[in-house]
Amino acid sequence: MTVSSSDVRGGGLTGAVAAEWTKFWSVRATWWCLAGATALMLAYATLSAIAQRYDGEDPMGAPTIAIGGGFYLAQFAVIAVATLFVTSEYAGGGIRSTLLWTPVRPRVAAAKAAVLLPVLFTAGVALAGAGMALASVVKDGHGLPTTFAAGVTTAFGMGGYFALLGVLCTGLGWALRSAAGTLVSVIVLLVPVPLIVGALGLPELVPYFPGIAGVNAMVETGQPNPVTQAVAPYAPAVGLLICAAWAAAALLTGAAVLRRRDA
Repeated sequence: MTVSSSDVRGGGLTGAVAAEWTKFWSVRATWWCLAGATALMLAYATLSAIAQRYDGEDPMGAPTIAIGGGFYLAQFAVIAVATLFVTSEYAGGGIRSTLLWTPVRPRVAAAKAAVLLPVLFTAGVALAGAGMALASVVKDGHGLPTTFAAGVTTAFGMGGYFALLGVLCTGLGWALRSAAGTLVSVIVLLVPVPLIVGALGLPELVPYFPGIAGVNAMVETGQPNPVTQAVAPYAPAVGLLICAAWAAAALLTGAAVLRRRDA
């Protein structure tokens, strides 16, 4: 019996994405990381909103509280789930089977990124919305009011940032093949490096690092970044474009390393 090409289904990039989607949701680490991100966001929103009821010297709106929860806590769970999505295959030896099933190696890197983008975007939007809603209820009119435009900017900005941060982590994961190395590299890039660059007298470069650009994407044009307290020199959409450039560079580097090195 012969099989025509029309009878073959599930190959190519579509098949690779389907396989990676199944693997992503079939491990407990995914669920634990997403649950952890939710718990961290809600805890931060609750405590920050309670503080607003007793401290009138630093009033904040619900979007600012949600941004703080995302940047200071929830994003580290996002980094973990994206990093483990790649590095766990090397730790357990599953990368050999993956590359046998999908021998075109850049396709594997693209498939993992394609899985993370919609999942982490949805998670970011949901976490921002939940954080803002909870903070608004708990602070009970204290602090600054929340506008619809600010809420939308924060929710979609956080979704875009988390999605692109996940791709950045996969790129470094492919290049370094180590969970510890990837986690440390990403965290240093997001937090200490911009602080060091600013302290060295180059504050104009700080908004172009991925973590700071991601926060700039969550605030309205002309409003200060709640992390750096400086107004971004660009619109929120440009912040996401900067994050996309970092993510693309990391993914291309990781795919090149994956193509050239043995599993």
